[in-house]
Amino acid sequence: MNYINFRNLEDRNIQFSSRFNLFFGKNGQGKTSILEAIYFSATGKSFRTSKNIELIKYNKEKMGSYISYRDLVSEKTLSVKIDKKHKEYKYNGKKTPFDEFYGKVNIVTFIPEDIELIVGSPSFRRGFFDGEIAQSNFEYFKSLKDYNKLLKIRNKYLKEKNIKDEMFLIYEEEFIKLAAKVILKRIEYVKNISIILNLNYRKLFDNKKELNLKYESFLGEIKGSTLLNLEERIKLKIQELKYQELRYGYSLVGPQRDDFKFLLNGKEAKSYSSQGEKKSIIFSLKLSEIDMVIKEKRETPVFLIDDISSYFDSIRKESIINYLKKRELQVFISSTTDLNIESKNFRIDKGEIQDGHYECKWSSGRSYCKK
Repeated sequence: MNYINFRNLEDRNIQFSSRFNLFFGKNGQGKTSILEAIYFSATGKSFRTSKNIELIKYNKEKMGSYISYRDLVSEKTLSVKIDKKHKEYKYNGKKTPFDEFYGKVNIVTFIPEDIELIVGSPSFRRGFFDGEIAQSNFEYFKSLKDYNKLLKIRNKYLKEKNIKDEMFLIYEEEFIKLAAKVILKRIEYVKNISIILNLNYRKLFDNKKELNLKYESFLGEIKGSTLLNLEERIKLKIQELKYQELRYGYSLVGPQRDDFKFLLNGKEAKSYSSQGEKKSIIFSLKLSEIDMVIKEKRETPVFLIDDISSYFDSIRKESIINYLKKRELQVFISSTTDLNIESKNFRIDKGEIQDGHYECKWSSGRSYCKK
């Protein structure tokens, strides 16, 4: 991996281990930034910001990153270059649109902010699950992208109260079809991941509790729905809310109104679960994402874990590390403490990354690492 002018990091060319890679150092030195650089290189997006300018080092005009990887067939490369106005994606050295870049490398992240998946807004959860489904399913990626375009067009017509226009009826017909496709894929995804999610939670954290993921649709109960059935129900809902939509000037119908909820022993985790349980739910979800990518694409994703030391107590942390040791995964972990694992270790200090064999010891409540 190469990167130039990425946040506070010093420019580097790094060779990673195919198993465990540990980044350690004090807080604020760049541990999260190197994980972000890996994620950005693989996906063309950041897990911290949607603003390109924030990724470019202070006083610099451009930023770039490059990774090489091996899939089931051969060695491949991905690169991204950005300035304050433009982004350029390349796959195997050739320019490519983002639609064809995204999903080449599957990557799963676990970061402290993921707690928002339980306590945050429905839009945050939708964005997350849409991204996860799209990463391993190009058809869903395209359907969702096209749906969001039509949603904006439909909202414009509603705002202008111009629903008798012939073009509005044409757009609405396609809007209904795409909405049904998005909902059906979400139903299928939630059904499949819920089984794995519960197994992972019980295996790692609490075998006496049941964890479920529930998809709540604006249509109400949708179990067993077919594509045609969903289309008909969406049409009926549009008729039912027609005058309300005109009054408000935007769509009250569609999967942008839906939500995903975590239920622990039948109770919503947002309100009834402890902080420790919430963290365990999210980590179980991330492991389940890995299993889903393997199932959907027959490929093993890369796993990024940020700040594991401060996020989990020693018992949960040990359980997680032991689990990961048994899996054939490439894992990148940031930590301030020794994790007692065989890994390629990188020390980070003021954005400078040094690799080699470092030994970490815990003493007087602090971690000390030396070469």
